Amino acid sequence: MVYVIAEPCIDVMDRACVDECPVDCIYEGGRSLYIHPDECIDCGACEPVCPVQAIFYSDDLPAVWSEYAGDNEGFFTSTLPGRLTPLGSPGGASKIGPTGVDTPLVARFSQP
Repeated sequence: MVYVIAEPCIDVMDRACVDECPVDCIYEGGRSLYIHPDECIDCGACEPVCPVQAIFYSDDLPAVWSEYAGDNEGFFTSTLPGRLTPLGSPGGASKIGPTGVDTPLVARFSQP
């Protein structure tokens, strides 16, 4: 199991979690952040620093946001609008920087 970033992160992207992550596994989309499920070491450092309480251990993810578990994984394993190939496992978010793309789940939310 891993940590998951849910709906409260959309259009907030505070990045305190990114600064706290010891393995650089939190990637930046266009409107949300995503935790790489294979790179996350389950340390939990990101969860308490999130100002909008958007990060959950996957077993503790509220039912209303259960689809975000697969959504976080899909950010890395799926071809997304604006990205021709899956991101895969680049071995650290800082290597690629902001991607500018989001999953369909995040993209469907109207912008503020």
